[in-house]
Amino acid sequence: MVSVAPLRKKPDDRSEMVSQILFGEQVKIIRKKGKNWLLIECLWDSYQAWIDPKQLLRLTQKDSERLLEDVHYALETVQAVLSDQRSQSILLGSNLPSFDGISFKFPKRKFVYYGQVIGPQKTEISREIFIKIIRKFLYAPYLWGGRSPFGIDCSGYTQIVLKLCGIQIPRDASQQVNCGELVSFVEEARLGDLAFFENKESKITHVGIVLDDQMIIHASGQVRIDKLDHQGIYNVETKKYSHKLRVIKRILDLPLPLVVEAGESSSTTPE
Repeated sequence: MVSVAPLRKKPDDRSEMVSQILFGEQVKIIRKKGKNWLLIECLWDSYQAWIDPKQLLRLTQKDSERLLEDVHYALETVQAVLSDQRSQSILLGSNLPSFDGISFKFPKRKFVYYGQVIGPQKTEISREIFIKIIRKFLYAPYLWGGRSPFGIDCSGYTQIVLKLCGIQIPRDASQQVNCGELVSFVEEARLGDLAFFENKESKITHVGIVLDDQMIIHASGQVRIDKLDHQGIYNVETKKYSHKLRVIKRILDLPLPLVVEAGESSSTTPE
């Protein structure tokens, strides 16, 4: 069981990395090929790819179900977890099953974790919490197939952010676009909406997260913030549009920002 494991398109170390699994995420085995490769399906998003079996910890069905009952997620970019046998660094978005505030457990192993965590089942995702989550990836380098703060692609970014909010979406942008409710106009988009972009063949190839004031945060070269309008993403540095807007979807319904009318106070005082 490693901190982050590459998933390959084909059963070969030289094959394209198409995704990653983080510490604590579960997969099921579809089939074997030789001694060195397993075709697996990720329980989180049903994504299938090849992995080296030496990077996995095998679980019984009973243990697997128990570890999925009460999961928290690591909220530190990188943090060491400690056990009697070893110290291991894990990354933002890793699973911490049965976390009790200090430690979490795997079969025959108990780890201590002192960093920040989030338990979406027990935490109301406010605007402030959501902004904190999305900004933790800011300036992370772009990596095709990546899902970590040390290398991430556009759909890996949106998937991990929504995972930390307790929402499951597919792995790729072309699949994610089928989730949620349609937002008719870019002016109606709100913090947390997903904006999808198409290439010259009209295929969905890019996705980002809408911010306030018609801005967007997305992974392109690095996780960055750019302007968003009805045409697409406008890069102020290059003074060019980098992505053509196709559609905006609402998957996470965050609270609307508080609006204080002129002459009114945001707090009330009993008379």
